[in-house]
Amino acid sequence: MKYLEKIQVLLPLGYLYLILLGLLNESIRYHELGINILHYSSITDILISPISEMFSSPALLIVLLLFVLFFLLIQTILVRNSHTGWGKKMLGANRFHPETSKREMRRAIFPVFVLCVALELLALFVGLGIGGGRKISQKIQHNTYTYNYEVEFTSGKTEKVYLFDLNSSYYFYVTKASKNIHIAPVGTIGNLELIDNPKLEGKSKNKSVRRH
Repeated sequence: MKYLEKIQVLLPLGYLYLILLGLLNESIRYHELGINILHYSSITDILISPISEMFSSPALLIVLLLFVLFFLLIQTILVRNSHTGWGKKMLGANRFHPETSKREMRRAIFPVFVLCVALELLALFVGLGIGGGRKISQKIQHNTYTYNYEVEFTSGKTEKVYLFDLNSSYYFYVTKASKNIHIAPVGTIGNLELIDNPKLEGKSKNKSVRRH
């Protein structure tokens, strides 16, 4: 029961850590673009940023799960082989009493497991922030992006844009007329039409999103 209680206590702390990682990721990515994203983020954006980041790419979620399973597997292997020479060396020869149960060993090395997962997440989110920001920046600088949306503004003007991100309050995009990044409030855009989405081939080629 104490082990479960410890996990229950760590869950809120874990989510808080994820929120901080999400903020770090967004800040680093937009820093590469010369934008302070905190000026354009609401509390809702901040709270859902880590969940949005993880679920935006199935590959990322799979990598995270594989890392957690890997550390759990290592933990299990160490505990099961704690009586062997290499097992004692890995766990620390003088750390545990010979009669220490496997459950107590798991409890003792659990903080190490949590620290490893935390460091892995930190490295992953920082790496994604740097890589994502530089990728977008290079696309804009070298004009290698593809227009992915046709935007209909509330003023009636229609324009094709490269929309690279959005949140609950703003759209972030560039247009053919300028390499500068445009940050448009949600209220200024009435309709978005997705251009040439490969996933919709054979179905409806374009997809519209109406903003009210």
